[in-house]
Amino acid sequence: MTREANDDPSDGWFPESVAAGYDGPGGANAPDVVDPAVDLLAELADGGPVLELAVGTGRIAAPLAGRGVRVSGIELSRAMAARIGDKPGGEQVDVFRNAAAHLRPGGVFLVEVGIPDLRRMPPGQDTVPFEVAPRGGGGSVGFDRYDVATQLFSSTHVTVTPDGGRFRSIPFRYAWPAEMDLMARIAGMRLKHRWADWDRSPFEHESTKQVSVWEKV
Repeated sequence: MTREANDDPSDGWFPESVAAGYDGPGGANAPDVVDPAVDLLAELADGGPVLELAVGTGRIAAPLAGRGVRVSGIELSRAMAARIGDKPGGEQVDVFRNAAAHLRPGGVFLVEVGIPDLRRMPPGQDTVPFEVAPRGGGGSVGFDRYDVATQLFSSTHVTVTPDGGRFRSIPFRYAWPAEMDLMARIAGMRLKHRWADWDRSPFEHESTKQVSVWEKV
């Protein structure tokens, strides 16, 4: 294989020159090849999440997500992964693409979001409490439960009062700052600022959240 000028050496055997033609019609991308695979995987998932290793351009993952299956993927090649957002079911990257579509060049998109609290979990633990607040006659408890294989987690809030109680569990998918930068790049934006809080304090390894600003190129 010969490399072209726009190929990134870190993308290994699947750089931009390969990724650009990977989704060509027919062959592995033909409906009679993709549809049976998606049918079988959706059946095996049985409503649960799916993790695809070497997800490539999302040839299988994107249509699987389109069936309502929660899909995560791992891919070495940035050039291959960048194609996922162009497919229906491209997941969180669609948020960045939608934002970029409403921006003029130089316009910015800002996100404030917490950093997953995984460092507090020893091996074998999947739950991290974030609130234990006793109050007269009741109190509240909050905890997050993580699945590090799929990057899915649920945030659970339990409130107890003298009159009864309330239980809420909200599903999320977490994303790391570097992953969000890739989503932004796919959408045609680049990182302009990243801070630890609204006071513009530096983002560091101990930061518990990020305030990030991406600029449309």
